[in-house]
Amino acid sequence: MNAQTVYLYAVPAFTLAMLLEGLIGAGTRGLRGGYERRDTLTSLGMGLISTVWTAGADLIVIAAGAWLLPFAPWRVPEDTWWGWALAFVAVDLAFYWLHRFHHEVRFMWASHVNHHSSQRYNLSTALRQSWTEHYTALPFFLALALLGFSPLLITVCYAFNLLYQFGVHTERVRTLGPLEWVMNTPSHHRVHHGSNPRYLDRNYAGVFIVWDRLFGTYEPEVEPVRYGLVKDIHSHNLLVVAFHEWAAMFRAVAAAEGPRAVWHAIFGRPGWSPDGSTLTGPQLREQAIAAEGGGAPSG
Repeated sequence: MNAQTVYLYAVPAFTLAMLLEGLIGAGTRGLRGGYERRDTLTSLGMGLISTVWTAGADLIVIAAGAWLLPFAPWRVPEDTWWGWALAFVAVDLAFYWLHRFHHEVRFMWASHVNHHSSQRYNLSTALRQSWTEHYTALPFFLALALLGFSPLLITVCYAFNLLYQFGVHTERVRTLGPLEWVMNTPSHHRVHHGSNPRYLDRNYAGVFIVWDRLFGTYEPEVEPVRYGLVKDIHSHNLLVVAFHEWAAMFRAVAAAEGPRAVWHAIFGRPGWSPDGSTLTGPQLREQAIAAEGGGAPSG
């Protein structure tokens, strides 16, 4: 078994799930996600091309991970159930942090923002994958090799992690009861895709929401979610969707005055500006909650 086999077998299941979601929701009022032809085609196109673009990143994980593994102080076995279980949890923790960095560091956000660019929320949104994100995520997964996890454990567990996340991109499931305390669920991930100020940069979980609860980034779904970006791009052009934030970042670097501004344009939080004319996610969140006069933000 390898990661590509996992993805290959998932394709028919993904297709059937999207068809069922679309048919069940046809004519349903009150759900904000739904399917729209251009939006869905954009998501499918991004996902299809992503499989080609990210193949190189997977090869780097395999090659570099195999090179780094002998430097690890121990080796997590591939032939035991607990080795796979430990790897699954470790990969999910690594995903939490790489996902968080993808929201909090400008150049990493540039590689991730396209996943949030749809103003709809359905299973096809899960396939709106980045063409560059796997490359900016490499340090997080290669660190696992230095902790004794083989490339096989890393890549296969990450494949199953992404398969799980496909299912949380839906409005058809409102709550999963007690599982909401432990697992990432559709409710938790709807919050993550919200551009509501209260929801910005919350709920980074892949599989286990416990990481957000532990590290102070958890937010419950308490108000209707407004999907998309703080400033939507209103485009279905795949190149615009994939690279619009990279272009904006390079323009910010070119216009920057001094090393500090250059640093923030690349490594600062998305939304930072030298004159404060635009705000970061935490600033928008704090401002909105203060205006509501309703309690301190979660986390």
